[in-house]
Amino acid sequence: MAQPLILESERPMPDSSTPRSLVSLSDAVHQRSRLAILAALYELSKADFRLLQKTTGLTEGNLGRHIQVLENAGLVIVAKGYSGRKPQTLIEISTEGIRAFEEEVEVLRGLVAEVTHTANQTQNEQRRTRKTAKNPRISASAEA
Repeated sequence: MAQPLILESERPMPDSSTPRSLVSLSDAVHQRSRLAILAALYELSKADFRLLQKTTGLTEGNLGRHIQVLENAGLVIVAKGYSGRKPQTLIEISTEGIRAFEEEVEVLRGLVAEVTHTANQTQNEQRRTRKTAKNPRISASAEA
């Protein structure tokens, strides 16, 4: 079952330990399947339902539901028609969808940079602690 879209006003307030970048993630975009759909459409601009299904690996019902959520959020445009005698559904990323996808990618980049920076700081502190513990002269000079 698809998760309901949470409006900004309904989103719980983050505590001080929540990285700022996590708060910026869009509920409409960040869900894994919807992010995959938008990523495919960002690259292709427009795709038919079957191509998106093949690209994302989603079932027909799942893909349909996620497209519906994206369409309701104004991130994609759905056009139904025919290709010969066969029904065809074309999905196109909207200008708002492009903007939302690009913003999501930037937030994710920021999150990765933030986590990497924190991990590097922790590793450096651990190295310094090990060096100080191994060499009594370093700890004596640090205390002086």
